[in-house]
Amino acid sequence: MAAIKQGLEQKLQQKLSPLQIQTIKLIEMPVQALEQHVREVLNDNPVVDDTPQGGSDDEPRDVSISQVEAQEQSGGSLEENYGPQDDDIPSYNLHVNNWGKDERPEYNTFSVKQSFTQSLLEQLGYRNLTEHQRTVATFIIGSLDDDGYLRRDIESLVDDLAFRANVESNAEEVEDMLKVIQQFEPSGVGARDLRECLLLQLEDKKRTPSVENAIRVLGEQFDAFKNRHFPKIMSRLGLSEEEMKGVMDEIKRLNPSPGGQIDDSYNDQAQQVVPDFRLDYENGQLILSMPRFSIPELHINRKYAEIMETGKYSDSRADKEAATFVKQKIDSAKWFVEALRQRQNTLESTMRAIIEYQHDYFIDGDEESLKPMVLKDIAEMTGFDISTISRVVNSKWIETHFGIYPLKYFFSEGLENSDGEEVSTREIKKVLRALVDNEDKHNPLTDDELVDGLAEKGYKVARRTIAKYRAQLDIPKARLRRDI
Repeated sequence: MAAIKQGLEQKLQQKLSPLQIQTIKLIEMPVQALEQHVREVLNDNPVVDDTPQGGSDDEPRDVSISQVEAQEQSGGSLEENYGPQDDDIPSYNLHVNNWGKDERPEYNTFSVKQSFTQSLLEQLGYRNLTEHQRTVATFIIGSLDDDGYLRRDIESLVDDLAFRANVESNAEEVEDMLKVIQQFEPSGVGARDLRECLLLQLEDKKRTPSVENAIRVLGEQFDAFKNRHFPKIMSRLGLSEEEMKGVMDEIKRLNPSPGGQIDDSYNDQAQQVVPDFRLDYENGQLILSMPRFSIPELHINRKYAEIMETGKYSDSRADKEAATFVKQKIDSAKWFVEALRQRQNTLESTMRAIIEYQHDYFIDGDEESLKPMVLKDIAEMTGFDISTISRVVNSKWIETHFGIYPLKYFFSEGLENSDGEEVSTREIKKVLRALVDNEDKHNPLTDDELVDGLAEKGYKVARRTIAKYRAQLDIPKARLRRDI
């Protein structure tokens, strides 16, 4: 029988405080999510109030978070330190000082995913359908991918309608409703693959000889077309080179992702992106600011603050429980405001470090001035952990005098050029794109030739790196870039 041993062991464990946990969560949030979260905090915490302070001097005023902190440090009561006559401005104000109090900032809008579904549902409303058919069609619209494709088979939709929506249907009815949706704008929506998407768009066009030939090519020779085997297509369908060029011109005008584009008339319904930072270039100086937030100044409601004042409650169990409840809620509010302070300081310090590191780029937005930069570089400049920098960069945007960019855009790895200088991979990709754009499309450059082309411009890049960059830039292989 094994002997039982008893001993002492020391372990060093690090636990995050509630404030640290809350700060981490807030740092990850873009400004829109932050505004919504503040509203949730106000709804969940009855002690916190955001009502603007006003009225006559004789009216009791709510107590700001900073006043609660000062009272606790001094040891006095709230009434003694901050009575109704107190008019001091709190030391921390969540509104950025150089912006007005208008709660509707000037948003920058450039996403239309939400309005895509709305437009399809609106078009469905104009169709003469039964309530049952409309339910089936609505379910199909909700099953479309962001690019407008239906990538689920009909039988699966029938099963989902039964189990998830409690709607009895069959494959024939779902197919019929899909055909209705495929008549909607943008043309090509509801297709199950690329071939069907392009054919739907061609069917909507005026029947010219080039359109008719394009329908034949996609309908009968799609595999050969995908692989750019133009001589085979011309031979099998009896097309001349001129006719094949007409086919290519028609197909190039089609949209392979109908869900990714929509008419400008829907832009007012589009999802909005609010930059967390604004960078202006004035008189040779880069000026950073953080856009206004629709976040109010937080106060402790006066009636709850009075419960915490010395002598304001008895020794009864009910009063003690009430005082404990209010104390917990006040502590929660203090942690929240402190987390907001730390979020703002962390975001500002990180952005200033990025601007300092990429100073030349932010002057004119020239990609060739963009230096190689990784999270570790900014972590070392700010003293923050790499994971903190990653959270700051995620889902954050900056508005500059040359455009709006996600912070991730400014990070890239580096390679050495022929002079031994480190250059950004983004710069190399830009040169690679230029080589492909200017190549002879009848005889496109192979990866080996692209390696030679970059070498001539001073960039030493391996063939496998070219293949990786091509994939990242959505540039197909040479064979697939060949034109007639």
